[in-house]
Amino acid sequence: MRYNVTRNHDLFDDFFDNMFRAPVYGGQSLMKTDVREKDGKYILDIEMPGYRKEDVRIALYNGTLTISAERHSNNDEKDDNGRIIRQERYSGNCSRSFYVGEGIKDSDVHASFADGILKIELPTEQKKEEEEKKFIDIL
Repeated sequence: MRYNVTRNHDLFDDFFDNMFRAPVYGGQSLMKTDVREKDGKYILDIEMPGYRKEDVRIALYNGTLTISAERHSNNDEKDDNGRIIRQERYSGNCSRSFYVGEGIKDSDVHASFADGILKIELPTEQKKEEEEKKFIDIL
């Protein structure tokens, strides 16, 4: 993703830029995301069917929010003599990133997971870092 220092980034600019580059598997997009604004917050509802809360990680680094998930399963069916008659394994991961601005801190981001939906809330307005007054020594 390109970043222009002189441009004032809006959260929706990057959501819509990334919308058509979502990961695809089997013809369906993974991590389908709905974004809405309510009460001074952006609310992301991300579909994650088949994943559990323990499978999901959220990271915030340099203004980029990254959601990733990894899942492994192993299904064995054995007959009465203990012989395997069917064995299936699945291993997969997915990830999605959004530029949210460098004014957002990890304490500003709140997440919950229920019924295969990851819900993330973050403020719409970025807090500007207050610069400390710096004094110049007089020699």
